[in-house]
Amino acid sequence: MIRLNMTTEPRWIDLLPGLMIRVAPITTSIMAAARSDVSLDTLDADAPKEVLAVAMAQAVARMVITEWSGVGDAEGIDLPVTPEGIDALLNIWPVFEAFQEKVLGPYLVLDAEKNGSAPSPNGISAGASDIAQPAPDTAPTALPG
Repeated sequence: MIRLNMTTEPRWIDLLPGLMIRVAPITTSIMAAARSDVSLDTLDADAPKEVLAVAMAQAVARMVITEWSGVGDAEGIDLPVTPEGIDALLNIWPVFEAFQEKVLGPYLVLDAEKNGSAPSPNGISAGASDIAQPAPDTAPTALPG
């Protein structure tokens, strides 16, 4: 069952101890805009999927993170939320993992549920495609006696 959360209000998420972000809900519009983000255009067509995952997470994060707490510069001075700061924050592995799990995770689970095998048109394997090559016609049908 899909449980709809109809709130449009941003919410605070504890990413890591001492690090909180306030995020707007991730909608279809956000995901579509993230897929169209110009930063993805600079990726090599053969880039590993991990590189694409980071770039996509950063694109989404730039759109949904509205505030943060616990992010500072080298001297410990609080930094304002900026696109460059969001990218730098998500380049920290534990932060990226927490963002994936706590922010994107609930939305990715819904997307993954539709990635299973599609049912065959008539409920049997008639709609499935063959993956094995047929045996040659010259193959023996019985062992010689």
